[in-house]
Amino acid sequence: MTTNTNSKNSSFFQRFVSRLTWGDIALFIVLLFMIFLLLFPFWWVIRTALTTPNRVFSDPGAIMPIEPTTFNFERVLGLLDPEDFAGTQNTGISPGQLNFWIFMRNSFIFATLITLGQTFFSTMAGYAFARFEFPFRDKIFFLYIAGLMVPGIVLFIPNFVLIRQLGLIGTFAGMVAPFFLMTPFAVCFMRQFFLSLNRGLEEAATLDGATRFGIFWRIALPLVQGPVLTLAILTFIQSWNEYLWPLLVGRDESVRVLTVALSIFRQQTPQGAPDWTGLMAGTAVAIIPSILIFIFFGRKVVDSIQFSGFK
Repeated sequence: MTTNTNSKNSSFFQRFVSRLTWGDIALFIVLLFMIFLLLFPFWWVIRTALTTPNRVFSDPGAIMPIEPTTFNFERVLGLLDPEDFAGTQNTGISPGQLNFWIFMRNSFIFATLITLGQTFFSTMAGYAFARFEFPFRDKIFFLYIAGLMVPGIVLFIPNFVLIRQLGLIGTFAGMVAPFFLMTPFAVCFMRQFFLSLNRGLEEAATLDGATRFGIFWRIALPLVQGPVLTLAILTFIQSWNEYLWPLLVGRDESVRVLTVALSIFRQQTPQGAPDWTGLMAGTAVAIIPSILIFIFFGRKVVDSIQFSGFK
């Protein structure tokens, strides 16, 4: 039985190799190289985070961690008191401190609020542009398309002035406000999916006396659950990685998000040398939510893109 199985595997491998062309081999090599370019920075973060602090510069070209330790993760996560290892010969680091769990909580609040608001309002706007007939609909949608060409940095100063005049500096409301409603990409994204739905179900519901909102909530929205989840995933990850706006508005430590906190943590070294091992440990933990989202929901993103076809 084992011999037959091995012979079948061998024959399958031989047929597979015989069908390969030089183009297939070249494409495979290019894909491996691209995967390497994508994953190597993540590995370097892990490698630095697992390296003993006073050994990080002893062999900068080493691929594997030097004297591997979980010490950096323990102190970043608050499992160790900074004063116990500050400036000791064993670590050679300064007493940089990161209230990791508080900043992680703030990042979750910031990203979740933006995701809920932007997904809900953009979905309704996309449905309105796809199904409703109202004056200047196409012209208004063209303005949304034009909004995709406006760099986000251009809006920072007017948004900051408005938030300051409203007295929302240092609050979650001020941090979330510019992102909470619709964005051009989200509206265009959802409109495309609603256009691909069959109007027959909605017309039948109208004949049964359903309201416009009832048709949207009970019929159209369940049919686009995948695209809505995709938009929520993309919005959450983008909000989770947001840096400049929370840096300008979230000055108070009680609302400081993790991306800003990591930047400040890098500067908490009086000697001037950044605490690279601690910073990389914090960064490694910070990217875990994004990785988990892609692991569990990445297939939904691919299926949604295939569903729309971006016609």
